[in-house]
Amino acid sequence: MADQVRAIRTRQTILSAAAKVFEDHGYQAATISQILTEAGVTKGALYFHFQSKDDLAQGVLAEQDLRLVPPARTSKVQELVDVAMLHAHRLETDPMVRAGVRLTLDQQAHGLDRSGPFVRWSEALQHLLQQAREQGALLPHVVPAETADVIVGSFAGIQQMSQAICDYRDLSSRVSALMRHLLPSVVVPSVLASLDLSDGRGATVYVEALKAVDELELSSSVG
Repeated sequence: MADQVRAIRTRQTILSAAAKVFEDHGYQAATISQILTEAGVTKGALYFHFQSKDDLAQGVLAEQDLRLVPPARTSKVQELVDVAMLHAHRLETDPMVRAGVRLTLDQQAHGLDRSGPFVRWSEALQHLLQQAREQGALLPHVVPAETADVIVGSFAGIQQMSQAICDYRDLSSRVSALMRHLLPSVVVPSVLASLDLSDGRGATVYVEALKAVDELELSSSVG
């Protein structure tokens, strides 16, 4: 067990170091040597967890995935909002998530497949939208796959704008505004009126999500 915990910590140390190096230098200019120096680990330890610079980059990219998820909601539209607001909050507060997003948007990262986060986020939102349709929450013209792509693409633009202007400090309010502008063309008015689209929603959901993770880990250790 101790070896497993140590291996998990080493992997996270390497990922954090890679994230910093990619953020400081960009994917193309970053080197394995820089990451080794930043992480303070041996080359053998790094290659035990990651086979290449590309493998490291994919690990950083995956950190922004839905690993910390909002609790399930009766309203799947609210759950979709919570996903977006939680991600905004994590971008404001988590350097690893920020590094992953910046790497996703690094147009100089030639040869690196940056499509994964876009595809995975779109699929997750499409699933929620399909469930919302089954609840009768969507307007008749809405195509879940199309709407999911619009939301993901719009979020990417909004977060890039926020990063350029104030290093994500206003991202929650910008994503709240995005939801208020997009959802009236997607959701029936009765559902729209019941949604919590407030700026602080992401922070609230973050606390709920962490509590759910802690409870799951506790039950697993007891079991």
